[in-house]
Amino acid sequence: MAFQSAAPIMRWLLGLALLFGLVALGLRHLPPEWDPRRPLDLTAAPNALTGLKLRALQLQPDLCPAAFTGSGLPFLPVPDRPADNGCAIEHAVRLTGPVRAMPANPVVTCPLAAAWTLFERNTLQPEARQLLGTEVTAIRHYGTYACRNVNHAQAGRRSQHATANAIDIAGFVLRDGREVKLAGNWGGSGPESAFLHALRDGACRWFRGVLGPEYNAAHHDHFHLDMGPWRICR
Repeated sequence: MAFQSAAPIMRWLLGLALLFGLVALGLRHLPPEWDPRRPLDLTAAPNALTGLKLRALQLQPDLCPAAFTGSGLPFLPVPDRPADNGCAIEHAVRLTGPVRAMPANPVVTCPLAAAWTLFERNTLQPEARQLLGTEVTAIRHYGTYACRNVNHAQAGRRSQHATANAIDIAGFVLRDGREVKLAGNWGGSGPESAFLHALRDGACRWFRGVLGPEYNAAHHDHFHLDMGPWRICR
């Protein structure tokens, strides 16, 4: 009787062992881009794991440098800057890449730099080629780090800019010399407007927070892109 009652448990344990064995075998033969244990490859074609791996960079800071070095991309860390007022800078880097930032090399958190790299490669340049017939060579931005509250309020929660976890983009310089600015090109029906709207929509795949001219008057001339804890795409 005891043997009979133990039989279902043994079958369950054997089934569980078989399942774990199959999982281990599958992981061993997964292509690198589909292996959840591998660092995020910022140069690979995005897949279903890309968003999860990007989110993991925020939860495990040591994964972010590995993503850049493993992808063969420049990684320029800056020293941590402690603060007791909610404006500390931690795990930050200089934002570099094929598309120049003006002003140059702003300080951003490493996850923001990773999100920007994915945005640049998979949204910014493809949309520029398709809608404008050229590529983007530079961006104009309003800055990344500012020790302040949301909307410059006297009280309330800190902005993502207070920890260099956000960047405000005002315009894009194209290879053919044209410049597309949110202040003058967001409205209308031309290709420049379509380009900016496509960027706003596409940015929501990579950044946690995306705010543009349709959000409020304070954002009438720029995109706010951040890697904060809240999901918003406006």
